[in-house]
Amino acid sequence: MKIGLKLWSINTDHYFNEAKKLYDQGYFDYIELYTVPNTVASLEKWKKLSIPYIIHCPHFMHGFNLAEKSKRLENKKIYDEVKIFADELNVPYIIFHGGMDGSIEETVFQLNLINDSRALIENKPFIPLAKNLGIKFCRGATIEEISFVLKNTGCRFCLDFCHAVCSANWQKIDPYDYVQKFNTLQPVMYHLSDLKEETSPYDSHYNFGKGQLNFDKILSNLSTNATISIETEKKSKENLDDFGEDSIFLKNKFFSN
Repeated sequence: MKIGLKLWSINTDHYFNEAKKLYDQGYFDYIELYTVPNTVASLEKWKKLSIPYIIHCPHFMHGFNLAEKSKRLENKKIYDEVKIFADELNVPYIIFHGGMDGSIEETVFQLNLINDSRALIENKPFIPLAKNLGIKFCRGATIEEISFVLKNTGCRFCLDFCHAVCSANWQKIDPYDYVQKFNTLQPVMYHLSDLKEETSPYDSHYNFGKGQLNFDKILSNLSTNATISIETEKKSKENLDDFGEDSIFLKNKFFSN
């Protein structure tokens, strides 16, 4: 199993040094780096870590929305920066969200414009975590929409377990059955956190064992060489101790199944 630490490109302070320490101690195998727009200047520092990377493209909260035709020019500008990170860090994957509102057809159109062989599409909840946005709907929240993207682009799939559970809860269907159906789409990697409420349609990024997610059900049928990015909360600005605990929890839970 390969475990990933999720960081943002702006995290060049305490987390940077902590990441190097935990990597050397074997807590994780790669960094999944969310590239905040206009932070290309941070790239030289990230290169100094000599740690494998996966890149996560910005999402709609940073102006990137593949589902909206009116965002094509802005999306291209943001992706051009993402590509610089991806090329310089020699990554195998770039993870994309399908966007907000708009249409899944537009998502497919823009992913084909980008035409990056490293692209992965990530499944989403039906509704975003930011409740103050009102009712907006995420593209790629259903098996049907993710399947449509996979069929009509060169993308591969990143399965976010909690997003799948939240989507199922919105649809009022069994969440763990839905996760297993998503898993038939042959994801090449996964995202994982805990959920405050197992029946909620909102993602919550709780640390492992602090919420209600059934990890035995979630981790069943995964191969021993799965690639999993941990997307849990980081309560401290000074250290990554909670991530270290989550890494140990995941390894213990995974290999006990």
